[in-house]
Amino acid sequence: MSKTAVLIPCYNESKTIEKVVTDFRRVLPDADIYVYDNNSSDGTDEIARKAGAIVRYERRQGKGNVIRTMFREIEADCYIMVDGDDTYPAEDAPRLQEAVLQEHADMVIGDRLSSTYFTENKRPFHNFGNRIVRFLINKIFKSDIRDIMTGYRAFSRLFVKSYPVLSKGFEIETEMTIHSLDKNFYLIETPIQYRDRPSGSESKLNTFSDGFKVLLTIFNLFRDYKPLAFFSIGTVILWIIALILFIPAFVGYLETGLVLKFPSVIVSVAFAIMGALSLVCGLVLDVIVNQHRKDFELWLNVIEKNRVERI
Repeated sequence: MSKTAVLIPCYNESKTIEKVVTDFRRVLPDADIYVYDNNSSDGTDEIARKAGAIVRYERRQGKGNVIRTMFREIEADCYIMVDGDDTYPAEDAPRLQEAVLQEHADMVIGDRLSSTYFTENKRPFHNFGNRIVRFLINKIFKSDIRDIMTGYRAFSRLFVKSYPVLSKGFEIETEMTIHSLDKNFYLIETPIQYRDRPSGSESKLNTFSDGFKVLLTIFNLFRDYKPLAFFSIGTVILWIIALILFIPAFVGYLETGLVLKFPSVIVSVAFAIMGALSLVCGLVLDVIVNQHRKDFELWLNVIEKNRVERI
């Protein structure tokens, strides 16, 4: 029998957590429902425990910290991650579970944006931010993911036990999407329903500060995962500046036989050297990243071997 675990990270979700736990127990009666309380002060943990969830705690604040602990502590064959705010219906969970257990997907992305998100969500900047993040990641990583930041996902054991969680907060969804694209995991997207938070339930997501963290995460992961492309952009910019400074001095030299703008030539040469150094950095780091991908594939083989032996 394959084991399924439902992972619910929570911070002050007393208004909704009982319904979320009850719904998932009804839809997935054989699954273990885990609620990880992240320093709630409204009794979320006791409500979840009474509803039948296995309650544990993560004292380091932030959704990324909670997910890291969940992935380390829980053993299962299929992991379903969902928020505790009752915005994702439990009725979609069997489809996510089936994609992992029957279709052998490593990550199943619950796609809100193709269904009800833009009509249900009442925060226009969130809608705009989702579109921007989707555009950037699909362009940078040459993918076609429809919903980058959804909190409703399912994972295989192989993904969970090999995924290095680096983010501490709400940028975790963006990070795991980019990681799965870079490491060539098998992804499946399935449309899900989305509903806005019920009355009295408040979002913990700050549109601007958390949005900035997500964009910074994309920037850092672009540099880490695609260093040649990242540093090549810097090289092109530096060489363009070098040419802008050098061309007037060169034209003056052709007309007079004298270097009339000698400081500009020196500065242009400096920019040209910096551009060349940027390109060399990109080439060296690209070799290192490719070697890391090879090592990661070998590490996946070790994890899979351990899973088979466990069975």
